[in-house]
Amino acid sequence: MELNKSVEDYMETILILSKRNGSVRSIDIARELGFSKPSISIAMKKLVENGYAGMDDAGLITLTPSGLQVAQTMYERHTTLSDWLTYLGVGPEQAVEDACRMEHVLSAESFAAIKRHIEKTKETTKNGH
Repeated sequence: MELNKSVEDYMETILILSKRNGSVRSIDIARELGFSKPSISIAMKKLVENGYAGMDDAGLITLTPSGLQVAQTMYERHTTLSDWLTYLGVGPEQAVEDACRMEHVLSAESFAAIKRHIEKTKETTKNGH
């Protein structure tokens, strides 16, 4: 299964919902993303088949270790980029929207460089320089 934007978004949404609600069902994902339940069911079946998620008999969805790794990476990218864009003066809604697009296409090298720059800026600001 190719990890594309929608697959990464599903895993990130499962992570966010599990943090927020403790458990996740297909209907929760459908509501969060504004998609139909049948669309979510197809996507969840693919995630389960490819080893990124699991679903128990009660319909509760969990991420496997590999799914959790992808979700955490996307979540970190999303929050870091949206916070950074907001810090730069972009409105909060636009920052979140732009971060959502950027998180999927930015290379690991570029993201690491942005994180280093943010940390350096925080240190400089904290030390009053």
